[in-house]
Amino acid sequence: MTDDGGGQPVESGPRATGEGTSSILIRGGLVYDGTGAPPKHLDIVVEGGRILSVTRSALTARLDSGPSGPPESPAPTEPRPIRELGPNSWVIDAINLAVAPGFIDIHTHSDLSVLFDGRAQSKVRQGVTTEVIGNCGFSAFPIAPERLRDHVDLLAGIGDDPLDPSWTDVDGYARVAAETGLAVNVAPLVGHGALRIAEMGLANRAPTEQELRGMRSRLDALLEQGAFGLSTGLTYVPSRYAETAELVALCQTLAARDRLYATHSRGDLAGLFDAVDESSALGRETGVAVQYSHVAINVPDRWGRAEEMVARFAAARQDGVDIAYDVYPYDASASALTQYLPPWVQEGGVEAMRNRLADPTVFRRAEEDLASGWGDPRIPWLWDRILLARTDDLFGTVDGQTLEEAAAQVGRSPAALVLDLCREGGNRVQVVLRYRTEEDMRTFLRYDHALIGSDGAAVPFDQQGRRPHPRAFGAHARVLGRHVRELADLDLATAIHRMTGAVADRLRLSDRGTIAAGQAADLVIFDPSSVADRATFLDPGQPPRGIHRVLVNGEIVVDADRQTDARPGQVLRAGQ
Repeated sequence: MTDDGGGQPVESGPRATGEGTSSILIRGGLVYDGTGAPPKHLDIVVEGGRILSVTRSALTARLDSGPSGPPESPAPTEPRPIRELGPNSWVIDAINLAVAPGFIDIHTHSDLSVLFDGRAQSKVRQGVTTEVIGNCGFSAFPIAPERLRDHVDLLAGIGDDPLDPSWTDVDGYARVAAETGLAVNVAPLVGHGALRIAEMGLANRAPTEQELRGMRSRLDALLEQGAFGLSTGLTYVPSRYAETAELVALCQTLAARDRLYATHSRGDLAGLFDAVDESSALGRETGVAVQYSHVAINVPDRWGRAEEMVARFAAARQDGVDIAYDVYPYDASASALTQYLPPWVQEGGVEAMRNRLADPTVFRRAEEDLASGWGDPRIPWLWDRILLARTDDLFGTVDGQTLEEAAAQVGRSPAALVLDLCREGGNRVQVVLRYRTEEDMRTFLRYDHALIGSDGAAVPFDQQGRRPHPRAFGAHARVLGRHVRELADLDLATAIHRMTGAVADRLRLSDRGTIAAGQAADLVIFDPSSVADRATFLDPGQPPRGIHRVLVNGEIVVDADRQTDARPGQVLRAGQ
């Protein structure tokens, strides 16, 4: 069975066994091995979920002993049918196509979305085979049962429907994922917000010595279970309450196990470079590898200074700090609307915020405060550049409208509507902010140590009227189409390296990200001449074109531009 991208599965030939036991020859493709090296025409043999060989021979006796001989070259944009050689033995003709390692998305929020819908449609259709979850301080573990409501409210901030976790740690999450069946792999990070809630709730203070020991102990236990590192979300409650001493202590725990520190940096710093400097200082003091998440310049009066910011990263690296960043190819961001409330309104979490705003006097004070801007120092509101992505129809059908348009429709000031939406919808209300420039983004993209991450979740194409950021549906295809083929910001081998081998190196994920014998058979076959994203801000749920076939752990999850029903994805573990 296959899924054509939006409707119900339809019948197809036997493209995957569900057991990772198929033998597959991928013949004649131009192989980009994920290292950044120039491509070569090679044959790849896959067996038992792994790459068995990568050779120049046209045929192998074991897989291609049939009488038919090599097939003719396909048209560049039309994948040829898979040819069956025998029981669970197949040939994929990749002539005129590129073959690359499956893309590893270093920054995603698929923690819960893959449990709601294991198809992971928006990601596998663009060639993503591994989702790094647990970013920005949000993660599905640790869970302290006595603080379950606060954990659920935190997870609402990544845009999913409410879900009460039945697990408490990485092992429990992995069991639920296996029961669900995933089309992609996931590589978990521990979210600092979840870690802090588990140990000390939503308290706006430094942890006591006992609480800090508790956080370090919980973190170390999750790293022992295979978490790849820790993420912070230093503009979100409660991660924003962390002071430097707390972060240093947690990064020391990471450094002892050679695990990654991924940071959504502070947004309320006076200088353009302050957040970079804070992140670099943590790496310098503790020796931890620092991944600076979704780098951007979101302040209008600082647009055009990306070169200066890149130079700051380069200087830190020259000083011995292991710091890199990731970027996604759009001039807009997306987030929970609650992030932009004044800090005193957010204090104590969602329920405290709701209780506060129920008082008309406090509401008016909050409206006046909010109207003056967001962040500290204040960034002016550009109401006509903020799109409502998800409101759950709290005030009629306003998804896809700007805050300016929606406020006029409901007869409220934009600031009052923001407060109304946050009070009623909590962290589930999502917005898209067009507070960036493509010129800055392209500068960030070209930097030698830039990685590619979407900052999006693996979700269905049918969004039922919601307008999530198109990055979830097209980020990787957009890099290949717009920024490689059209704008030449990167050459194809470099772009693929930054989506594959370089990401695997960052995660210390040794068996993925490159095409070589013995590696996991996560592969994508695409047409470099036509690959492109089709998702837009008003119509995001569109699959890209030119991604013809995708393999995860040796099983075909996308076949001739359609998704199969295979669910070979795994919860990957660091050090295993």
